[in-house]
Amino acid sequence: MTNRHLLGIQGLSPPKITALLDLAENYVLLNRSGKTQRDLLRGRTLINLFFEDSTRTRTSFELAGKRLGADVINMSVSTSSVSKGETLLDTAATLNAMNCDLLVVRHNQSGAPALLAQKVEASVINAGDGTHEHPTQAILDALTIRRNKGRLEGLTIAICGDILHSRVARSNFLLLTMMGNQVRLVGPPTLMPAEVGSLGVTVHHDMREGLRGADIVMALRLQRERMSKGGLVPSAREFFAFYGLDAEKLAYAKPDALVMHPGPMNRGVEIDSAVADHPYRSVIKEQVEMGVAVRMAVLDALARGTLWND
Repeated sequence: MTNRHLLGIQGLSPPKITALLDLAENYVLLNRSGKTQRDLLRGRTLINLFFEDSTRTRTSFELAGKRLGADVINMSVSTSSVSKGETLLDTAATLNAMNCDLLVVRHNQSGAPALLAQKVEASVINAGDGTHEHPTQAILDALTIRRNKGRLEGLTIAICGDILHSRVARSNFLLLTMMGNQVRLVGPPTLMPAEVGSLGVTVHHDMREGLRGADIVMALRLQRERMSKGGLVPSAREFFAFYGLDAEKLAYAKPDALVMHPGPMNRGVEIDSAVADHPYRSVIKEQVEMGVAVRMAVLDALARGTLWND
């Protein structure tokens, strides 16, 4: 993290995270008031450069930019020069020549946004890189938790499922442990990172034990597209039987435990529809709403260059 970029949670501090969440709260109120346009980014250009498919993240960054008055361009990688063999560094040179101000990047290779940040004048925001990080997702999850629990410390949070391939899991446990919460990673041994013992979290391979007494239960998508070798899970049906979040397993968490999911959801694989759509325990739709507010706050902070100044 530098004053010009948001590449990951590492480099932030609890006061900086709190300040960003407070700024996002203001944008929640603004969005709910129906005021959708401000002059903060008028005359500035935001480019969404997504090398992987995305619905929630790309759309929320587009909305965030437009609500702050920016000129927003969505670059389709499938029809760009990248699909014709252009390297990432050549793409960076092209973007630099366009004199854009804010560059939102999603890439299937870990470290790609950090490389671009070294080569472009624009502020770069990591919208998810490989299995590395997805910082704005963790920030919006933190905002959702704080709004519903009234605090962001002293909570027990269980992150369940495909931890190994999840950049969301990594950004979340970095942020949540930093803010003074107990984080549990719950999943099969084959879907745990090798370095999990040094991450400051507790690991559970039994879903019921991992959820016992939890305040927050976050289910993660089973990312088969990132599994370079087979055999990590026997089948979707067996995965759901052992690690799918259903009412029976959720009963081991606290009675007021919240259910979260970063999306997209595979219903019947990592989460049951009755749990995902629960009228007062599921905050999955609220996470989507918080995504727009958090991304407005991030664009605001980077454009003004003030939030991260000590």
